Amino acid sequence: MKEQKKILLAFSGGLDTTFCAVYLADQLNYEVHSAIVNTGGFSDSDLQKIESHANKLGVKSHEVLDVTSDYYQQCIKYMLFGNVLRNRSYPLSVSSERTFQAIALVEYAREQGFKKIAHGSTAAGNDQVRFDLVIQVLAPEIEVITPIRDLKITREDEISYLADQGIQMELKEVEYSINKGLWGTSIGGKETLTSDGELPDEAYTGGKPEDRTEIIEIEFEQGEPVGLNGKNLDSVELIRTLDVIGQSYGIGRDVHVGDTIIGIKGRVGFEAAAARMLIDGHLALEKHILTRWQLHWKEQIGSWYGMFVHEAQFLEPVMRNLESFLDSSQQNVTGTVSLRLRPYHFSVTGIKSEYDLMDAKVAAYGEENKAWSAADVDGFTKILGMQQKIWYMKNNK
Repeated sequence: MKEQKKILLAFSGGLDTTFCAVYLADQLNYEVHSAIVNTGGFSDSDLQKIESHANKLGVKSHEVLDVTSDYYQQCIKYMLFGNVLRNRSYPLSVSSERTFQAIALVEYAREQGFKKIAHGSTAAGNDQVRFDLVIQVLAPEIEVITPIRDLKITREDEISYLADQGIQMELKEVEYSINKGLWGTSIGGKETLTSDGELPDEAYTGGKPEDRTEIIEIEFEQGEPVGLNGKNLDSVELIRTLDVIGQSYGIGRDVHVGDTIIGIKGRVGFEAAAARMLIDGHLALEKHILTRWQLHWKEQIGSWYGMFVHEAQFLEPVMRNLESFLDSSQQNVTGTVSLRLRPYHFSVTGIKSEYDLMDAKVAAYGEENKAWSAADVDGFTKILGMQQKIWYMKNNK
């Protein structure tokens, strides 16, 4: 019998990685060691359940790698500063965490002497590129093994194979591919494989929303969330707490349609209550505090930053330059934002900040001014329109 080769499997406990754990050992004769990289989406009980599942599959060892703090400090914070929403809806919940999972796997593989890393990505999505690229850049000596991509199999094929091995998956894990992280949850299922399917409430972690309403207050300090309803919280804990509140209303649910790294259109459901509320609240605060040109250039930088995160370019050095700009823009973004929560919806109701540029001592929009005269406006308007006036005169328009 051939000597078994060691391999490190990126493991989440779902259908794809369960298949990989069994297939790598039974068909390819690997000694499988699994590791789950927690980016904030798993509770202690979740992690214990996943470890138990891995052990039942016969893995040689299982490790939990927690990078939640790094993920927030090095990426989420900047996506919030940049108000990043891909295609105006998706807060890059899974797109952003894959890089940090890959980095953690590389570091652990080197510590433990693994020469091969396996992951459960298919050939038709973005994640394969994100995992492979990070490993190739940071550890070119490590070989990447991708059973599902190489076999070109469907979820039904995986279910059938596991059933033959005496392994039954939970119904929801079979019906939906779910990825949980601090910044949100992505949900793929039969409804997202077509252009017009709608995910049912049962597919989301929050289930059917409550029929009620309330106002909450989020406190920001230099762009970072630091308080909720008058209570000071660590930013990571605040996100978790806000997510639970928002999920109970069904807030942050949507289906993202976008262009993949590999050139096809893709569709995926997501649930990102905290991310959506924080981004909208943060942007509302910035509208009051920043100048028009700060807002203009922040929008450009934020868009580029989000695009590079999505396109597996987080390690590109220019990202550190963009982060420096975003950091500098947040110096005065401090204050409290109020949000009204309702089933499936929320709205920003107002802000309070000592840096608010909407100052009644200067003017009340549409009603009264105290800083200029009618003659000042007349002269200003003549100068502002002078070049347009000359153009129309010269062109007989």
